[in-house]
Amino acid sequence: MEAGQQNKMEKIIGLIPSRLGSKRLPGKALADLSGMPVVVHVAKRALLSNYLYDVIVCTDSQEIINICSRFGVKSTLTSSDCRNGTERIASVAYNYDFDFAIDIQGDEPLVNPHHIDLVAKSISKNTKNEDIIIPTLEVPYTCPETIVRVQSSLTGRIMTLSRANIPHRYSVPVTTIQKHLSVIGFTKNALKKYSELDPTINELSEDIELLRALENDMKLYSLPVEGNSFSIDVQDDLLKARVAIKSDKFFGKY
Repeated sequence: MEAGQQNKMEKIIGLIPSRLGSKRLPGKALADLSGMPVVVHVAKRALLSNYLYDVIVCTDSQEIINICSRFGVKSTLTSSDCRNGTERIASVAYNYDFDFAIDIQGDEPLVNPHHIDLVAKSISKNTKNEDIIIPTLEVPYTCPETIVRVQSSLTGRIMTLSRANIPHRYSVPVTTIQKHLSVIGFTKNALKKYSELDPTINELSEDIELLRALENDMKLYSLPVEGNSFSIDVQDDLLKARVAIKSDKFFGKY
């Protein structure tokens, strides 16, 4: 039996939160990208992972459900009351049999299956009794506030998540920071606990949903990875994706 097949037996599921009501680019989940909607690209690429036994799009949109069905992608309907993607996947988690979940954001059509594998391996080993694992990429300090910056301890435990220009360059001229990558590992119990928590002040102020977990003393760890990634936030991002996918090494595999 191949390694990937063995790992798929460990019950790691991919859950993709998706909705049509985006603030900055409404309908982006179904925006066309080389003949497929954005969310379909995400699901098809997630299925290239060696560690996921299933991939489910979680959405409150019947239109997204219909489109997923047309492209052979599994999906499930969620409540429209979910305040963020983590709440959305947590709301359906107990409909499925799994030990660990990988939250794969529905607006990253160029998501790297290798990043999914790295997070899946790390959360399934659970060597530090992690609740949540967030992969990070090293990017220039001057990146815009739309990205989420991650500061971790020497052992990898996440200390804070912020859109602010941290660390403050008071003494040392820091040139790079760690960026939050939107492929997140959860234990099943962590999703359940998150769904029972109320939004926190910093979460609402920064618009970073995992601050709720951090502020409630859940165990969040970072996982540095290499490569690149970007989400479809505005029309410009969609145009960039349409160019980038033409030379993407995974596109021809699905």
